[in-house]
Amino acid sequence: MELFSRNVAALWIILLEFLLRSVAEEEVLMNTKTETSDLKWTTYSRSKPEWEEVSGLDEENNSVRTYQICQADGSSSHWLRSKLIERRGASQVYVELLFTMIECSSRSTHHRSCKETFNLYYYQSDTDDATATHPAWMENPYTKVDTVAADFLLRKGGEKKFNVKTLRLGPLTKRGFYLAFQAQGACMALLSVRVFFKKCPALTRSLSVFPETVPRSLVQEAVGQCVANAAQPGPNPRPPKMFCGEDGQWVDQPTTTCTCLPGFEASHGELECRACPVGHFKMGSGPGPCSLCPDSSHTGEMGSASCVCRPGFYRAPTDSPDTPCTRPPSSPRSPVPQVNDTSLTLEWSEPLDSGGRSDLTYSVECRMCSAPGGPCMPCVDGVNYRPSQTGIQGRRVSIWGLRPHTTYSFTVMALNGVSPLSLQGPAGETINITTIESVNCSKVTATESSLTLHWNTPTQSHYRILQYQLRYCEKERGSEENSCHFMESNINEVVLSDLRRATQYEVQVRARTLGGYGSFGQAVVFRTLPDEDDSSSPLLVTGILIAMGMLLLIIVIAAAIYCIRKQSHFKDPEMSDKNGQYLMGQGVKVYIDPFTYEDPNEAVREFAKEIDVSCVKIEEVIGAGEFGEVCRGRLRIPGKKENYVAIKTLKGGYTDKQRRDFLSEASIMGQFQHPNIIHLEGIITASCPVMILTEFMENGALDSFLRLNDGQFTPIQLVGMLRGIASGMKYLSEMSYVHRDLAARNILVNSNLVCKVSDFGLSRFLQENSSDPTYTSSLGGKIPIRWTAPEAIAFRKFTSASDVWSYGIVMWEVMSFGERPYWDMSNQDVINAIEQDYRLPPPPDCPTHLHQLMLDCWQKERTARPRFSNIVSALDKLIRNPASLKITAQEGAGPSHPLLDQRSPLTPTSCGTVGDWLRAIKMERYEESFLQAGYTSMQLLAHITTEDLLRLGITLAGHQKKILSSIEALGIQNKTPGNVLY
Repeated sequence: MELFSRNVAALWIILLEFLLRSVAEEEVLMNTKTETSDLKWTTYSRSKPEWEEVSGLDEENNSVRTYQICQADGSSSHWLRSKLIERRGASQVYVELLFTMIECSSRSTHHRSCKETFNLYYYQSDTDDATATHPAWMENPYTKVDTVAADFLLRKGGEKKFNVKTLRLGPLTKRGFYLAFQAQGACMALLSVRVFFKKCPALTRSLSVFPETVPRSLVQEAVGQCVANAAQPGPNPRPPKMFCGEDGQWVDQPTTTCTCLPGFEASHGELECRACPVGHFKMGSGPGPCSLCPDSSHTGEMGSASCVCRPGFYRAPTDSPDTPCTRPPSSPRSPVPQVNDTSLTLEWSEPLDSGGRSDLTYSVECRMCSAPGGPCMPCVDGVNYRPSQTGIQGRRVSIWGLRPHTTYSFTVMALNGVSPLSLQGPAGETINITTIESVNCSKVTATESSLTLHWNTPTQSHYRILQYQLRYCEKERGSEENSCHFMESNINEVVLSDLRRATQYEVQVRARTLGGYGSFGQAVVFRTLPDEDDSSSPLLVTGILIAMGMLLLIIVIAAAIYCIRKQSHFKDPEMSDKNGQYLMGQGVKVYIDPFTYEDPNEAVREFAKEIDVSCVKIEEVIGAGEFGEVCRGRLRIPGKKENYVAIKTLKGGYTDKQRRDFLSEASIMGQFQHPNIIHLEGIITASCPVMILTEFMENGALDSFLRLNDGQFTPIQLVGMLRGIASGMKYLSEMSYVHRDLAARNILVNSNLVCKVSDFGLSRFLQENSSDPTYTSSLGGKIPIRWTAPEAIAFRKFTSASDVWSYGIVMWEVMSFGERPYWDMSNQDVINAIEQDYRLPPPPDCPTHLHQLMLDCWQKERTARPRFSNIVSALDKLIRNPASLKITAQEGAGPSHPLLDQRSPLTPTSCGTVGDWLRAIKMERYEESFLQAGYTSMQLLAHITTEDLLRLGITLAGHQKKILSSIEALGIQNKTPGNVLY
């Protein structure tokens, strides 16, 4: 309740301060009520009576110096002139008159000569040079202000009432002026005269302070400064500006970019910048309140731009100051070893405490010990790790290259982004491992078909031998799998039977313990005994030689066949890889339609990278797409710089087909890598909503960007934009991709004015229920008629040549600063006109070479149109020769049948109001400024200048030029004498 009361009180204070500062202030130039001596004004009359200075009483019965006159004859004029009144820089002043007037019926004067009015004049002068005869006592050289009539008349026996009139004088240009009163048959008393002007009071608004300002014209520009603890961003900021009206009222809102400095927030309705309280912070300049310090951080003073971490907590170098402070993780849990031979597999569980971070990794430290419990030293070279020794993402590592019968100490450590900052070092869990000793055969007893082998028992005592494994192979046949055999034994002796006589065998033995198998011992060769009378040996040798010869012949024939097939394979132009993405021998990348996949999701997985939703932060909705909202957000992938992204979302309740159509754009974009093609960052399909992330283009769609900056770019800048679009389309055409919907609305512009082709979602062509009027029904789908080539409209023949036609329309859109092609013509009228060989005329100030290039793109025969490579070359030539862009298209130039501009010429009659005129020239944003400045009719625009436009807040040179040229084209004649603005 107390907090609510304080908020209400603060609001009342803000409202009261706003009202007080909004009320115009007055500065008095003259007030006869305050005079204590005779006024001694100058009077003139050809006959009696004259104006007479007497003491009188005002409406509050205070004694004042007054002038009065009561004429019997109204045929002569009686003048009264004040002393020189200095204007003090004011261009408009106000005169407040307090007077009484006697009713004619109460006088004895003839009614025809009696009047109940008087006239007020003024005369300007740079010096106090008025005399009894100068200036002349006549209407000229004075300037008449008004004929003043009384609202209340005095009559016999009636109530005494006073008349108060306030009149405006101006414009004033000289040092001072005289007031003159002319009576012609009136009986009146001038009780007081107060002359004053209005000025705008000192004002604080939008974190800007503006000084007291005297309006010297219709509107007076005031230059202010930022409030304390506020500043303007940028290297060359413009000071805050605001306009003071002639009535002493501030006009509209100030033009300012003042924002509170880091550590300060706007308060009291943006009247001041207040320091963030203790425990709060504000990182940068700009709007927004102070925020509570993130977890495990604090501030010790007011006005902090960041919060420091509490003891034991840290921020990584890549963490922003507004992220919580974190700490290193605890030790990994329960490491489990598996020893096999001289290799080791370690697995463990994640720490109980991750330290508040998600960038958890592991590392393994290896130390070799002289004996269990003895001193250890770092492992020597030759020990290998998979996947690595440090930076392990999972919880498993394989280690090999260990020495047999050796004790090792392995420490598994958990680390995160702040572990290097901790003085205590990473926490780890240690486990000791002893590898198994190798076993070698030492004794043998041989016969013709058997070998009896014996080996010594390993001397290590801390492992119990469970079993031995013996591996034996025929030495002549090498280590082929079918020539090697294994045998297990529970004792250190084994008999090998059924062996070949007179044959060498290679034998190895290893032991198995609870820790797994040890390494095989050294290979030892033993030989079985031959028969005493082996007469078949020569025949055996001969057979072996014959078999070897046949085997060699077969190998030679197979090699020849392989070479022939391989040579024909490389000569076949139709051969390609399994995806068809590269033509054999050419190396040309070809676009792959995702709808040709049996499962379109496979195309998405192949061409688009899946991003974890935790890496994306949505900040604001910036538009709406066909499938859902379009947002701006930030993408932060560990190890990479954070950057802004545009996020297309798939709204809930979608069907499987809508999801496929939505993600198809990602599988298309993912195949393109070009500086003038919108870049796909990745997709999010593992959570809701489904998202497509692309690079963020700060200036949005090209058509709306050009309309917003009408006239602000030079021809060479516009050609640079067109060159970028053509380069992107050249890349797409070389990949055999047809865009089908190339238009300025589908070109995006970044902060460096780089244009990039976008909108690769082809689903709109497959839907008949589209509500977009740009796309018109035709057999098979929707077509953007105004941008589409004739053969594509008639026969749905979409090729790179039809994209060239669309590019010509984009050129026309760019050079006309976002004008709608074919203006208000219907789609059917456009189709008919194109069939009759009508083409769009050159936009205003369009270089001749550019319009000719447009006409080349609009050739009826698609084979006659240039390729995008030709267009890029032509634009490069224009950029290298800027003088060629100064040759503009003249009226009558171009094709034999140019499409005439359907818009009727502007005339004062066709533009009934200033608002109609501004809307006709696309400058309707300034309508309110014109009306507030007093331009309420077309005739008032006759003498407007560049300075007048600046006072109206029109600072863009292109907009000034467009408005002034339009006024000149209108041919407005000013028929009102004098300055119509006043």
